[in-house]
Amino acid sequence: MRRDNFALAVENIDWVEEDGDPREPLVNIDFQGPEALLRERLSGANGDLLEAEETDVAFRLQEPLDQNDAVGVVSVTNRLTGDFVLELNEEAADVMRFIAAAREYGKRTDVDGGRYRVEISLNGDQLVAYEKETFLVYDPDGKLLRSKSLIPSGVEL
Repeated sequence: MRRDNFALAVENIDWVEEDGDPREPLVNIDFQGPEALLRERLSGANGDLLEAEETDVAFRLQEPLDQNDAVGVVSVTNRLTGDFVLELNEEAADVMRFIAAAREYGKRTDVDGGRYRVEISLNGDQLVAYEKETFLVYDPDGKLLRSKSLIPSGVEL
């Protein structure tokens, strides 16, 4: 699957900067491509679609975070196999803003470590929705950036 077959849109993050009421941050990833390919990647060994706890969401920087207009790759992986389900290029500032909103949502709603929702759609029709608490951020060398990541307390990596 090509990265340009995916479109990413976020919702419910402006409330943080506007000091509004907390709303769970949402990321929608829409795949514009062959259904069979996405379903195969989103399915486990038994053929059923993966559950939230069977997936991981991460962001790997392609250049240092402090660089203007830094970009990276957002990925969803199968936690059991490590296989990539999907990946797409995104601006680091946008991803960091989303993670900050998820962290603040967790603080204001007593959700430990933050929370957000991921919806993966196929040509505009929702295929799966996951409630997530972890969003890992890696530097260009693959080193985990703990302070930038969203990691619930009590989770050891």
